Amino acid sequence: MKNKSRIVTILLAIITGLSLAACNSNTAAPVSSAAPSAVAESESAAAPTQNTDASGTVMLYSSMQEDQLIAIKEAFEAKYPKVKMEYYFAGTSKVITKIATEAQAGQVDADVIWVGDPADYVSFKEQDILQPYTSPEAAAIDSVYIDADGYYTGARMMNMGISYNTALVTPEEAPQSWEDLLDPKWNDQIVMTDPGSSGTSKYWMNAIMSSEKYGADYVQKLKDNGCYLESGTTACHNQLAASAYKVGICLDYVTANLSKEGSPIAFVFPKDTVSIFSPIGLVKNCANEDNGKLLYDFILSKEGQEVLVSNNLISVRNDIDQGDTNVVAIASKALPTDLAVMAEKSAENSAAFDKIFGIN
Repeated sequence: MKNKSRIVTILLAIITGLSLAACNSNTAAPVSSAAPSAVAESESAAAPTQNTDASGTVMLYSSMQEDQLIAIKEAFEAKYPKVKMEYYFAGTSKVITKIATEAQAGQVDADVIWVGDPADYVSFKEQDILQPYTSPEAAAIDSVYIDADGYYTGARMMNMGISYNTALVTPEEAPQSWEDLLDPKWNDQIVMTDPGSSGTSKYWMNAIMSSEKYGADYVQKLKDNGCYLESGTTACHNQLAASAYKVGICLDYVTANLSKEGSPIAFVFPKDTVSIFSPIGLVKNCANEDNGKLLYDFILSKEGQEVLVSNNLISVRNDIDQGDTNVVAIASKALPTDLAVMAEKSAENSAAFDKIFGIN
């Protein structure tokens, strides 16, 4: 796939139809919850179907936060009461290992896959793990979110930026750029999730390492300034909120969820924010294909996307009220990325990162 679409373009694409508040601060407000050529246009423009008689099960493999998975499960099962949505939830590396092991054995046991790093879907596609599917909900989603051959569709937007502990750091002191994290005052006070355990952290690492502006030199300087790795997104954010660190390379929606619960943590959209669209894909020859399509459609539907918005994620649809989310401000700060280049360099970048951080 020669996907040269830049994340800046992707973010700007969802501005249409949104009523957005102006953003005059360097620290943006916490976010509210982020047609293939191979399929006939008439099919993608069709109205969503309602199969209320559907029954059985559907299996989702996902690395997203379990609270969000439960919210999707409850809403999906309320709409389709005869269908039980099961899920396997783990960090991205464990999900991908499970997928690879099952694929090698002959069949992935999931019906739908939903992990954080869109570059992983390039590999899924190349390995013949997915099948093309055009959801009728695609009519409300910009084509920049959709694989040209129909193998996956972006289902949520997330942003990797800088979070800080509000009990230890004031808004005025908080870093406003990746370069700010190199200030000696943050020495031994920086945390991020190990890219080997998190798809979103891996995407950040890959984007930074692939960037001519940053590259391996920046990662080395970050390590030299005392950046520590936590295994898992939840642990990383919880440790920051517990004052074990002052600042961190974190996710917008996880930070927003903790802040909403009363934790002393806040998020900054820095210069060159790394924005991520997280796709879903339908597994080839899956056991519950019809129900898999129902779940796929539901996740992309207005109803499903509103569930995500209520959980501090950014919707991919252009007809969703996103409240105070200022997509214009986020887009103006987004780091330009090239998915094809990142997919090509992913293994090389991961090896270089692991060497810098001394990971065997």
